[in-house]
Amino acid sequence: MGFGRAVCNSTHMSNQDDDYVYDEATGEWRPASEMAATDASALEVRDASGTLLADGDAVVLIKDLKVKGAGQTLKQGTVIKTIRLTDNPEEIDCRHDAIKGLVLRTEFVRKR
Repeated sequence: MGFGRAVCNSTHMSNQDDDYVYDEATGEWRPASEMAATDASALEVRDASGTLLADGDAVVLIKDLKVKGAGQTLKQGTVIKTIRLTDNPEEIDCRHDAIKGLVLRTEFVRKR
């Protein structure tokens, strides 16, 4: 879905104080809050087997992964608890005891 860069804050469009964004897909000016909600709901993050992931899910690694900068390898079967989704549907933000700021690609995890 394409969003135009033009933003309108006109009182002629509505009585509310809401910015409007031009939606290239529909050709209409729509409230920015509505466009943000539509954009967030369109983001689907799936694991290696196609299962939908959500914030707070636990995942399991499906292969050994060498972690750059940490000099460490995470072994297949390692459980990662409480993931967070990112803006990129191919990456998840994770916490691991030994590695801080860990970002994993979804192609290497399976929902637990």
